[in-house]
Amino acid sequence: MEAFSLKNKTLRADSQLARQRGASLLEGIAYLGIAALVVLGAVSLLTGAFSSAKSNQANEEVIALRTAIRKLYIGQVYPTDILPGLVAANAVPGTLIKASDGTVTNSWGGAVTAAADSSSNGFTLVYHAVPQDVCVNMLSGANGWVTIAGSTTISTFPVTTAAATDTCAVTTNAGNTLTFKAV
Repeated sequence: MEAFSLKNKTLRADSQLARQRGASLLEGIAYLGIAALVVLGAVSLLTGAFSSAKSNQANEEVIALRTAIRKLYIGQVYPTDILPGLVAANAVPGTLIKASDGTVTNSWGGAVTAAADSSSNGFTLVYHAVPQDVCVNMLSGANGWVTIAGSTTISTFPVTTAAATDTCAVTTNAGNTLTFKAV
């Protein structure tokens, strides 16, 4: 068996042994650039998905609270402060934060309140600190309420996107305050 030796042999530039193995620096940079674009695209899609999920969650919370209030106080006069009864009956959705003092907050840290509305013999449900994108999605297509108030008041249902955008005019971190009125 003959040993392979490169002693005293010249390599031609196009020979198999002289060719470079692996990726060059430019190829490596190109791979990293493509990977960065893929990661940015994924982050963008996830951000949109999380925002949509928060909108759906907020809608479900509002509807669940409306249903729980109607069920708990059927045939009765609504009390001035409705939330203590809901908390005692464990009728507050689990996605809302219930503090030991009986206060309830939403996922953005805004207070959630419910009180009797003596002008209509109904009640109001107030959601504070709702981001604009979530607010518009919550209101678009909403129905089953007497009015929904924010920057403007909506009384025509289902809510159009234009009306939802006008009502959800606050773009700062403080967010929008939405007052849902029901009978």
